[in-house]
Formats: sequence, structure tokens, C-alpha cells
Amino acid sequence: MASYDIDTLHEHILQILLSVDKVCREHHLTYYCWAGTMLGAIRHKGFIPWDDDMDICMPRPDYDQLMMHAHEWLPQPLEALSIETDASYPGGFGKIVDGSTTLIEREHSDYVGGIYIDVFPIDGAPVSKLARRLCVARYKAMDKLLYFLHRDPYKHGHGPSSWPVLLIQKLFTHEWARKQLRASYLAYDYETSEYVLDYDDGVNGVIPKTMLGKPTPVMFEGHEVMGVEHADAYLRNKYGDYMVVPPHDNQRQHNFFYLDYNLPFRQYQDKRSFVNRDNASR
Repeated sequence: MASYDIDTLHEHILQILLSVDKVCREHHLTYYCWAGTMLGAIRHKGFIPWDDDMDICMPRPDYDQLMMHAHEWLPQPLEALSIETDASYPGGFGKIVDGSTTLIEREHSDYVGGIYIDVFPIDGAPVSKLARRLCVARYKAMDKLLYFLHRDPYKHGHGPSSWPVLLIQKLFTHEWARKQLRASYLAYDYETSEYVLDYDDGVNGVIPKTMLGKPTPVMFEGHEVMGVEHADAYLRNKYGDYMVVPPHDNQRQHNFFYLDYNLPFRQYQDKRSFVNRDNASR
């Protein structure tokens, strides 16, 4: 289990969600609580007790609107970080971060941000099973490439295990991988697609768009936020018997590398030897 106070972290994350909810209501944007956050809303009426992040999703048109206008719409110190807003961002989906805090998820990644909620774009998916596999494979390849471009090549030592990462960092640029990832997202139009893709679950994450339905109010830690309309069908598809609490050994946390509630992440002095300060996601 993580060493930090998860209740304090939950309170910070909840305030980010409530701010995003307010922005989405004001600007008529669709969002849904997603994945473990939707599960927590249904099973616990709030956070899964050991969960230390939060997930929402947005249809691609709404996601792009939020990313485009986040600097205008979000209250300080919140900001949106994604491949659409930050030329050096190393992830396939966005985050709304609290810029007055510092959080480093992984010791061996050069990404430094603040306490966040994840914002997943929901894109169209093909009907053909073969096309689905190709679509998911393309996304996963570009997402993994971005990860390696920002990873310490010597995470597993200076021997042969470092050579593939060093070669990737020599042959590919962040900008090229970023453009390829964006192209993979937009291969199937959200509005005209019958199916949509939950990127976390790969091919198994292709679900009928009707399963999402209209954003439906759910209670989360005493606040009304928006969830998936057909919650039971969605959660059974993703988790199976979702009302059963998993055993202690399966209660996963991130166990973040570094967390500071009071230091703005842009003021963090990163002293890790592998970090290239010209390329790091700051």
C-alpha cells in the first residue's frame, strides 16, 4: 500500500472533479464517470477506499472542446495536460491537474505534473473484429512508443535491456509519435460510429455506444456528478461481478514516486540524472 495519506489525496481529486463537472455543465459538454470511478460511485457511493486516482471520459468532440478551451474555462490553479495542449506530453489521454501541487507517478518517467484526474477521449471503433484489432494495435504501439521516448533507458541497468529504448530514442521523435497517436484516435468518427473504444481494455473495450447513453446523475461522496446511463451493463462488461469487493492482494494502488501537496509542479527541481530538461514534460 502507498505511504501517503489517501484521504487527503481523495479530497484534492474530488475538488478537481467538481470543478470539471461545473465547467462541463456551463459549456454543455458531455462527460461520464468511468472505470474505477464509476464502479466506486455504484458500489461505494464515492471512492473505492484504496483507489488513488479518478477517471472520467468524454466523447471526442467534447474532449477536444475542453482541451481547446481549458485555459479559459478551468479555474486556477487547474490546467489541462494532453497531447493536444502540451507538445511534450507523454500520454495517450489527458489529465486535469492541480498546478499548485507536484506528483510524479513513475520514478523512471520524465513526466512531472500535479495531482490529477484522468480524462479519456471516447472515439469511434469499427464493426469488423479484424479492424478492431488493427485499430487497438496501432494505438497501443504509438502509446508505448511515447512511453519509451520519455523513460529512463537504464531503468533495468546499462546492459542489453537498455539498447531497445536507446534505439527508440535515437530513431523516433516525440512529435512524430504524437501525430501518429492522434491519427489513430481519429481513424473512426465518434458521431457516426455504432461502437466506441475504451482504450484501457483494448479489443475487449469495444462497446456499443448506446451502452453509455445519456449522462446520468450519480452520487459521489455526497455530490451529484454524471455517470454512464446503463451502469450495470457497462460495469458487468468491464469487471464481471463488480459488486464483489476484491481480496486485499488485488486492491491496487499507484504508490506514486513523489507527491507534494504544497509545491507547484512547475517549480519542482528535478534532479534525476536521466531527465532531459529540454524534453521533459513540464
